[in-house]
Amino acid sequence: MNKPWAMMLAGGILGMGVLTTGSAADQKPEDVVKYRQSVYTVIGWNFKPIGAMVKGEIPFDAAAVARHAQYVEMMSKATFEGFPKGTGPDVVKNTEAKPEIWTKPAEFKNKMDSFQQEAAKLAEVAKGSDEKAIKAQFGKTAETCKACHDEFRKD
Repeated sequence: MNKPWAMMLAGGILGMGVLTTGSAADQKPEDVVKYRQSVYTVIGWNFKPIGAMVKGEIPFDAAAVARHAQYVEMMSKATFEGFPKGTGPDVVKNTEAKPEIWTKPAEFKNKMDSFQQEAAKLAEVAKGSDEKAIKAQFGKTAETCKACHDEFRKD
């Protein structure tokens, strides 16, 4: 995805977040699920190339890592608002979210906060172009994803 398209997509998704922030209760649960799935699509779109570089599957490109890490950080800030009450699997069937998100909200919030913190660190480390440091921080960021998925996402 080229930079203008990624910016438009990210801007559109964040714009949706602005709409849901003030009126999440007014949104249809299915629309909220689409919002959060879109956020995670953008995160994955940008996280996967970094992972491929870290694993040596594609050549390491520090500038690309920095760019992708910025998008991951930006979108990490938009994740939590995509989980208001009334948007779980008891209401919406097209979701991989487990009910524990709503029955253990403090634990879920902690996991989301950890992801946001590690994503911010990844974006900061990536600015320095130090491949070893980027690989280490990518691993820490990926661990936060896995920890949340293990407890709060269906396989």
